[in-house]
Amino acid sequence: MIKVFFDDRCPICSREIDYYKRITPSADIVWCGISQHISTLEKNGISYIESLKVIHAINTENKHFRGVDVFILIWQQTSNWRWFAKIVKLPVIYHVSKALYSIFAHWRFNRLPLCKIGNKNDCLKL
Repeated sequence: MIKVFFDDRCPICSREIDYYKRITPSADIVWCGISQHISTLEKNGISYIESLKVIHAINTENKHFRGVDVFILIWQQTSNWRWFAKIVKLPVIYHVSKALYSIFAHWRFNRLPLCKIGNKNDCLKL
C-alpha cells in the first residue's frame, strides 16, 4: 500500500490525481489530500510547506518518495502506465524528468493563492 500526499487545494494537482484515482486499483494507493492530513505529514517528518511544494508518498516499508519518484510509483500501479514508469526510470530520462518536475513544482508553488501571503514561510496554516 502506498500513501500519496498531494495538494488537494490545487486545481492542477487535483485534476491529475482524480485521473490516477480512476485508473489505479483502490487497494494499492491511499490518496491523502494534504489539507486534511497535516498531522499525518508531520508524523512522517514531512512539513506542510514541503508538501505544498512537492508531491510526496510513503510505501509500506515507510520509505519516503518525492517528486518524479512518486509518479513512478503511481504509474507502476497502473496497467496503462507501467511502460512509461520503465522509460522514466532510465538514467538520462530520469534526471531530465526530475529537473523538469522541479521547474514545474517551483512554478506551481509560486502561483498558489494560499502562499501569496508575505514570505513563502508564512503560508496559510490550517
